[in-house]
Amino acid sequence: MASVNPSLGADDVARQAKLIRDSYDSGTPITPVREALPTATIEDAYAIQEANTRHWLDAGRTIVGAKIGLTAKAVQKQLGVDQPDFGTLFADMAVNDGDIVPLGRLLQPKVEAEIAFILARTPDPKALTTAELINCIDYALPAIEIVDSRVADWNIRIVDTVADNASSGLFVLGTRPVKLDAIDLRLCGMVLEKNGDPTSFGAGAACLGNPLHALGWLAAKMAEVGRPLKQGDIILSGALGPMVAVAPGDAIEVRIEGVGTVRVGFGK
Repeated sequence: MASVNPSLGADDVARQAKLIRDSYDSGTPITPVREALPTATIEDAYAIQEANTRHWLDAGRTIVGAKIGLTAKAVQKQLGVDQPDFGTLFADMAVNDGDIVPLGRLLQPKVEAEIAFILARTPDPKALTTAELINCIDYALPAIEIVDSRVADWNIRIVDTVADNASSGLFVLGTRPVKLDAIDLRLCGMVLEKNGDPTSFGAGAACLGNPLHALGWLAAKMAEVGRPLKQGDIILSGALGPMVAVAPGDAIEVRIEGVGTVRVGFGK
């Protein structure tokens, strides 16, 4: 990742990255990164994330795309930042539409409704116009992001979530591809139901004003750090409404106007 310039030493980065990986393996959350490393910056947090990405790639995992986080202005304000963040999607994070997820795979799961874009080609980072972004998308799908945190009690700020792969967990994609000319990305309404009860509401405008804006930010950022988006990448463009905590036995269904429906359950 070419342009990450951490201020922390390599030993601190490696040590914190391993603590996060160990939390995945043990199922025991850790103390916030900002407390363990009080001088850590956002650049340091991305260095920690990248150390784990390289470790997992060496271990045989496969990157299939990226996720965009912190796309809601209210959440940015809460964490004291003025920009989104990103994390890496691996193939083994994918869950089939309608499947039951064993809660043992997760520590502190919550769910968000999102629009996923599947890319037809790499966006041109020097010409990220609306037209360029539309033309680089093959199709859209409804998605559920199952967010998670290795930080105890979700006690996170920007450094904590970035270091922890943008608080990623798993993701679920719908199965009916939709072309962009069939969707109003800004106005499409979303409802997330938990056990049949409407629990979270939103629309495309909640995602940086339009999910295309989020994609534009990500395309520029990934080109900047030396890992440009590419054909076939799955992009989770950001939450359309508030995230919802889940517990054993819960069933989640997301409906997004013009995009479709996607479901997931959680084992008891």
